[in-house]
Amino acid sequence: MANTQNIQLHQSWKEALNEEFQQPYFPAIKQFILEQKRKGKTVYPPGPLIFTAFNLTPFNELKVVIIGQDPYHGAGQAHGLCFSVQHGVKPPPSLVNIFKEIKSDLGIEPPAHGNLEKWATQGVLLLNASLTVNAGEPNSHAGCGWHTFTNAVIKKISEQKEHVVFLLWGKFAQEKEALIDTSKHLVLKAAHPSPYSADRFFGCRHFSITNEWLKQKGMSEVDWKL
Repeated sequence: MANTQNIQLHQSWKEALNEEFQQPYFPAIKQFILEQKRKGKTVYPPGPLIFTAFNLTPFNELKVVIIGQDPYHGAGQAHGLCFSVQHGVKPPPSLVNIFKEIKSDLGIEPPAHGNLEKWATQGVLLLNASLTVNAGEPNSHAGCGWHTFTNAVIKKISEQKEHVVFLLWGKFAQEKEALIDTSKHLVLKAAHPSPYSADRFFGCRHFSITNEWLKQKGMSEVDWKL
């Protein structure tokens, strides 16, 4: 993994994160994943999809960051974008609630699928703090080094870019605010869209507020319709 030639990652990210790939913890992540597989564990998402968020949202085009905790741990769900599922997979409850808020906020009808690639290709980085997980075991890869990597990603975005909108939903994501320079970026916080806390997520209007900020800064708005 330390050899960036072997990482399926957009060139703009390879350049931005080159220092991280040289750190000892990074190849250790690969060894951890291989060890899980040797133990008979199924790891999601499949290897070629681990860095989907970085490949669909180049560093130089990024303007919004949504932070999730770790990938879905059910079969066929995770494909490298937080909150997103592949076509043909029923949208999970948190994603359904995100769609409800978008309808309330912008009047956009919920889609029949849960694939968020269209957001990613418009500059919305859909970043999970852990990029892999064992099947049926949430947070099972939280301690393997991924958090060190994704914290570095957030810091790099904060340092090298301007006017990025960070959407932090729930306590876990909100703790990442410490990595962000709030004097030049917009941080929007709300409860997690999970059914357990969605009553405090609804009404946040983060999607219209994001577009208003982008417009004010001379950037193109995000078309949230899927």
